[in-house]
Amino acid sequence: MTTENDDHGATGGRGTHGGDADAWRDGLERINPPHLAPPTGFSHAVRAASGTMVFLAGQTALDGAGRIVGDGIVEQFERALTNLLEVAAAAGAGPADLAKLTVFAVDVADYRRHARDLGQVWKRLVGSDYPAMAVIGTTRLWDEAALVEIEGIAVVR
Repeated sequence: MTTENDDHGATGGRGTHGGDADAWRDGLERINPPHLAPPTGFSHAVRAASGTMVFLAGQTALDGAGRIVGDGIVEQFERALTNLLEVAAAAGAGPADLAKLTVFAVDVADYRRHARDLGQVWKRLVGSDYPAMAVIGTTRLWDEAALVEIEGIAVVR
């Protein structure tokens, strides 16, 4: 555990220190040690003050009829993230409650090529705070037409 007085240099958000009021937003502290590379589009760690954990199953770009929609990674990411946010809302969690996300992509190089567009989708749907995140390459997803799947953990306070 990192505190404002230790030498691990915890920071939350964009350069705020672990003990600053800005580091805690909606009960979640974003921790980004300054001796690591600055995170872009994620936080190195997220600590929850308290609350109930909600585990969000992987969501793809399925529409209500069970069909994958969207021809490219950006469209499918937007639909998958929208689906994840709808599931979170049904469990009482909002975008600010997202503590951890894992993105599974069938083509990580394509995901990286579209990182700027994916970031714009993120900011429009979620905002400027990022949970702890990872992108993992996979050969295929359950739905063969799916290009991306997003699962997560939210902490509801």
